[in-house]
This record gives sequence, C-alpha cells and structure tokens, in this order.
Amino acid sequence: MQRAELETYLQTFLQVEKFRDYAPNGLQVEGRSQIKRIVTGVTACQPLIDAAISWQADAVLVHHGFFWKSEPQVLVGMKQRRIKALLAHDINLFAYHLPLDAHPDVGNNVMLAHQLGLQKTQPVSDLPQELLWRGQLSQEMSPEGLTEWITKRLGRAPLHLPASNTVIRAVAWCTGGAQDYIDQASALGVDAFISGEVSERTFHSAAEQGVHYYAAGHHATERYGIQALGEHLARQFGLEHKFIDIDNPV
Repeated sequence: MQRAELETYLQTFLQVEKFRDYAPNGLQVEGRSQIKRIVTGVTACQPLIDAAISWQADAVLVHHGFFWKSEPQVLVGMKQRRIKALLAHDINLFAYHLPLDAHPDVGNNVMLAHQLGLQKTQPVSDLPQELLWRGQLSQEMSPEGLTEWITKRLGRAPLHLPASNTVIRAVAWCTGGAQDYIDQASALGVDAFISGEVSERTFHSAAEQGVHYYAAGHHATERYGIQALGEHLARQFGLEHKFIDIDNPV
C-alpha cells in the first residue's frame, strides 16, 4: 500500500485528533512510498532499527518514537545515528503514543487487560482522554497471588507496594509511566492499581489510601498494543508484519 494511504488510515483508526500529546503522532521519518513489510516494536531504539533493516522492512511502527517535547531539538549523537540509519535505508518511522494507549480495540490498556484475563473492563470516561481503566480479576486473589499472576502473564516480576486489605478483586490500571493515576484509582474504590513505572511518592499514596500498587514495567505493560496494531494492519491490508521485542527491564 502507499505510505500516504497507511498514514491516513492510522490517523483515522487511532483518532489522533482527540489527543494532546508530548510528541507528534503519525509519520515521523519519511521513507519509501510503497509499503509491504512492517516491523512493530515498543521503542524506536537502535537495535529495533537494525532489526528492521536486516528484515528489509519498509516501515517501523512504534509506541515510543522521536521528538519529545522535553528533549533537545538538535540531531546529534544517538538520535542522529538512529535517524541516519532510517534515511539511509529509506525506511518510514510511524509512532503513536497516547492514541495507542487509549484505543478500545488494540490499545495498550485493553490489550494488557486481555493479557491479565481481566473482566468487566472499561475506561474511566470522566478522566481526560480515557487513559485510566477499571475492571475485575476473574477470581479473588491474595496480594501475593496477584504478584505471581502478573509475573506469569508478563514474564516479569512486578514491584508490589502493599496495602492492608488481604483480598483483591477490583483493579484499575494504566500502562507505562502512569503511577500518579493511583490517586484517581483510589477514588474508584478498587483494591489494587497496576501501571508500568513507580515513583518514590507512590509508596506513600498506596499505603495511605489502602490500595495495593503493582509496578509491572513500562516496557512489559506496553508490548501488546503495538503488536496488536501491527496484526490488525496485516489482516486489513495484507501486509507482512513482524513484531520485534527488544528486551527492556524497565
């Protein structure tokens, strides 16, 4: 398919116009106009780019791309090497951040819920951009049991900050660096909150508000949305798709 056709489809499918984000969503580096092979991955790091080059991909589709508001605007060092490699091999880079977190079918939050077997899942619609979700475990678990379940399903042991209650059924979650949603999660009356990253202040919020907190890994919680998006595009347009998981313990 044509690059412009893919860009237009993703813009509509992910409802990009709804989001105020920290980086541009869409085509970030322009490559060849015809796309047959797509590599997906969480972050546009050099190992992912190298793997895409080796597979002779026409496009790389990621959750974490380039040009974040907080980073320098100059193309030097690591960023220069990454972009140079893409341009030298005429590979497109597409990146979708918050739109991929929130999507109801292939988004990071809904796909994490599938991975953990959560039920009665729904976004908390009164929050901006519907990034916080809530639901229930398929059966009640002890706090230790939920740690074991997350470890089994994500292949990574979470950091557990305990609360006083001994049974967990209702949970809220938001993938990635969403630890500060714990206050909104507490207001929902859930037993536990799951996100990717953790901060020093999260310990106190969890303890004082009586909510078990699980930091399951930024990368580990956001592997599933981008993969689902790539699989969707492969089915929709007959593209060749390969998800490449570059290991990241954070």
